[in-house]
This record gives sequence, C-alpha cells and structure tokens, in this order.
Amino acid sequence: MKLNEIYLKGIQAGIENDLRGKENVLEELSRKKKEFDDLKPEDKEFFDLQSLENPYSDSRILFGNGDEEIKSILVGIDIDVGEILLADNLRTKGKNIDLLFSHHPSGRAFANLYSVMYLQSDILNIFGVPINTAEGLMDKRIKEVERKIMPANHSRAVDTARLLGIPFICMHTPADNMVANFLHKLFESQKPVFLSDIIDILMTIPEYRIAKLNNSGPKIILGDKKRKAGKIFVDMTGGTEGAKDIFQSLTNSGVSTIVGMHMSEEHLKEAEKSHLNVVIAGHISSDTLGLNLLLDRITGGENIFNIIECSGFKRFSH
Repeated sequence: MKLNEIYLKGIQAGIENDLRGKENVLEELSRKKKEFDDLKPEDKEFFDLQSLENPYSDSRILFGNGDEEIKSILVGIDIDVGEILLADNLRTKGKNIDLLFSHHPSGRAFANLYSVMYLQSDILNIFGVPINTAEGLMDKRIKEVERKIMPANHSRAVDTARLLGIPFICMHTPADNMVANFLHKLFESQKPVFLSDIIDILMTIPEYRIAKLNNSGPKIILGDKKRKAGKIFVDMTGGTEGAKDIFQSLTNSGVSTIVGMHMSEEHLKEAEKSHLNVVIAGHISSDTLGLNLLLDRITGGENIFNIIECSGFKRFSH
C-alpha cells in the first residue's frame, strides 16, 4: 500500500468515527473551502491546503511524497528522535522499515495541535452543554494551549527522519476518534450500572489488560466502585485536555461519570467540586487501542503490513 493511501484511509476512518457525526464534519470542510476561496491571493500561499480534505490539523504526512510503497512500519505512541535513530539502527541490522507511524503529532502537526480542540465544544454540546457555554470556556483553554506550544522546537523529529530518508506520518485525532466512538458504543450497549462495571468492561479489552499487568491499568480516581455510573461522558478526543471550568456544566447536563485517558490535578479538583465520578482508562493504553482500531480500518483487517512495535504500542487486532 502506498503512503498516501494509508494517510487518506486513516483520515476517512477518523471522519466516520467522529462523535460529531460525518455530516457535521463534511460541513466543516465546506466552510474551510469557502474560507480559502475568500482569501486574498497573497494569503493563499500560507493556507494549509490539506485542511480542505483533512479536518484534523494534528494528523499529517510529516516526511515523504506519498508515493512510497509501504510494507513494514515502525509504530509507536511517540516517534521522536530516539525512535527514529532506533529505526535507522534496525535498518543497518537488516530490519526493513518503510515508514515511521506515530500517534502523537510532531512537526507542523504538533504546532497546530490546538486547532483540533474546537471539536470538543461540539461534543460537549452533544452531551447537553449549551454551545455558547462550551465555546466560551474552550476558547480560553485553546488560546492557552496555543501559547504553550508556540516556543517548542516542533521540527526536531521530522528533520531527523528527513536526514535519514525515512517516511514519517502521525495520526492523532483520527485514532482518538476511533477509541472514543468504540468506548461510547460499548458503554451504551452494555449499560454499566456501577463504576466497578465500567472497570470490568474495560478489562475485557486486551490493551487495558496489558496495561494492568504493567501497573497502569484502569482506575477510579473520583468516586468508588459502589457508586452508580449514571450518564457516561467518554473524554478521549479533541487534541488535549479541555477547559477545567467545564465540569459544572457537564453535571448540569446530566453527566455523572467521566471516562478519560488522563486528568491533571487541577482538573481533578474542579471535577470533584462538581461531584463527578472519574474513571481513568489510561493514556498509553487508550492511545494504543485507538491506533489498533485505526490500523484495522486501514488494512481492512488483513495482515498486509509487517508492524514493528515500539514506544508503548502493542498490536492487537479487533
């Protein structure tokens, strides 16, 4: 399979599993096209043309022309300079690696990570938070993340891949959409009554079982196993952690339990004030589940790639 086909299939899978619904995502792309058409000629030079077909600014081919034939992939949650040097070392030892496949973004995809956070407002609205409240709270947080990312040396890993001549791709929000949709549907179908039931459901998934063996399995960090789960909000997509002031609005909309990848102490204190239950499924394990579901979609469930696991990733087919 060619690199560009992998990229396009990954983006399409992300769109089809977006919690906002495919039609809403396509409408967003239409608005982006109008925005481009309305630009002055001198401004079009700096417009990200990929955003006309790909709504996820944190997912890009970082190095490569797209025509490369891919048979063997080094897949990791993070592909940084160390992993790229590892790939080069493995190649010198006869291990064929055609592509570096990262979950977390790098290069221009990392520099623009904050842009995908706008989808959180729409997801919060789906769960009953008024859109003006969601957008108002998220705007402040998005600007904060943008300022935090600005000073970073975004291109280190991409430059390393370029100098070594190894194609490089990252798929962040598409994979996060996969795990968010997967867990949302799983909880809807199995209807957990207690927080302990949420843990039991998560423990049927191999990515979380492996995490448990490595002392990083799912955990209740607010509430206890005998508390009722109520309405569950799966918080697994949208770039990075959202606004800390949103929890009262979630409570007001009827949400009782958040199931997320991770939560900072600052956010946790605010969630506690709003009497929410919080279950942390796990960061790397949830990212791994999302990547596995995405790879299943890209490959059509067939074993067409030689996948080399690294950087916290473990391949399971679903």
